[in-house]
Amino acid sequence: MMSSDLTGARLELRQRLGAGARYDSSAAPAAELRYARLGTAYFARKLNELSDGELALPSLVPGWTRRHVIAHVGFQARALARLVEAARLGRRREMLEEPEAQNEDIAFGASLPAHALRYLFKHSQVHLDVEWRDLDEAGWRAQVEPLNGGLVEIAQTPWLRTREIWLRAVDLDNGASLLDVPSEVVDRLLREAAQALDMRGQPFSLTLKPTDRVASIVIGSGKNTVSGTAVDLLRWLTGRGPRRSLVFDREIADPPFWPEKP
Repeated sequence: MMSSDLTGARLELRQRLGAGARYDSSAAPAAELRYARLGTAYFARKLNELSDGELALPSLVPGWTRRHVIAHVGFQARALARLVEAARLGRRREMLEEPEAQNEDIAFGASLPAHALRYLFKHSQVHLDVEWRDLDEAGWRAQVEPLNGGLVEIAQTPWLRTREIWLRAVDLDNGASLLDVPSEVVDRLLREAAQALDMRGQPFSLTLKPTDRVASIVIGSGKNTVSGTAVDLLRWLTGRGPRRSLVFDREIADPPFWPEKP
């Protein structure tokens, strides 16, 4: 249903904008792009509600102020934009000039004047959005090697941004809530958080039972059961909320914070 709605909306938009307009390729992952853009607008709103002085207050990320969160979000957008740009230009690797690399340290970014920090967020998200919009079908199918090695599928970059921007909006600790996150994004974040916990080799053996969903999620052997709404489970599993709304069949420790600091 959602795919059909998005297809119709794209067609209507193209008709309104005319033949000379620039818009996303039909090969682009429309749903993920929509969620990334919604999350960016949400983060921007929560950021704009903060005064310059309030940027220095603690965030929900241990050891980080709100400044660190904003710098991280800006630098992530820059990094993703470089990957998409490489795909657009037919390059196999991300390119970064050394002076820029030195300036993409989160501690350095957190020390910027407030106006520069706000500009970093705004400019980086515009740059990323332009790169996505200008990418053709071949670019969306490409894989690019980032600076830290491995391969990134360019079609996954909207989701990488979606995951980061919604969770980091909550990390600003300025009234953002996981209740505001689209339900499809909550479901995917919950699965990914469970997978991340399962892959760490931690002594967690859980069955997550969302009371407002049909399917359960099993971590390890699944011998311990935790029940609650999908949002409450996600809050607890990502270290962004209390456990008091959940029902445990036995006492277990809280899981590590996710996603962790870079």
